Amino acid sequence: MEKVKAVILAAGKGTRMKSELPKVIHEALGKPMVEYSIEAAHEAGAELSDICLVVGYGADQVKKVVGDKVNYVVQKEQLGTGHAVKCAEKFIGKDGITMVLCGDTPLITGKTLKRLVDMHIDEGNAVTVLTAEVENPTGYGRIIKDSWGKFVKIVEQKDATHEEQRVNEINAGMYVFNSNALTKALKLLKNDNNQGEYYLTDTIEIIKSQGLGEVSTLVIDDVDETKGVNSPEQLKEAEKILRGR
Repeated sequence: MEKVKAVILAAGKGTRMKSELPKVIHEALGKPMVEYSIEAAHEAGAELSDICLVVGYGADQVKKVVGDKVNYVVQKEQLGTGHAVKCAEKFIGKDGITMVLCGDTPLITGKTLKRLVDMHIDEGNAVTVLTAEVENPTGYGRIIKDSWGKFVKIVEQKDATHEEQRVNEINAGMYVFNSNALTKALKLLKNDNNQGEYYLTDTIEIIKSQGLGEVSTLVIDDVDETKGVNSPEQLKEAEKILRGR
């Protein structure tokens, strides 16, 4: 069995939460949000010692709440998702596969991530992207495929043409990478965009253009699982869904 690692992005302040607490330790049903991501990663096959949190804002608070069961790396400046993952480059290394997850998605289940990991291994992919089909894709990155249904790229809303904006398959922001391919791509990652940020999604294009392997997508059954929490309202909504389960 391939070694499964997980990098969980947990560095943001979450200004819309209107609180001094780091976003990922706000509680959903009495449990810090990031714990749900850790549990899901563990259920999908990653040992706790093979899980790494990328922390930034309030790093010490996050470490205190989560404890030393997982690894940590610090992202000193917030320069985008690609930069956050780059901070964990040494942890990712070259062996096995690495899930990249978010610390503010308490609704993701281990069952879904296990499906993502299994598909990745079965198909021998370099990257497997978790996606969702939604009625209103506004604001999300779109999954662009060719006429054969093969993955072409992920395009952000603001960079999408009118044609691309009509696509309703969106990027859920969770991935499984071949660790070696990801490490190679991170070394080539640039920030020449309007935001001056390093986008993790650019590593996927690098992996494709460098011929490092296939990219595939898994459409999630339950769109709710992809919902991130950015505000107190969204936290309430997530709690309602968790309670319903």
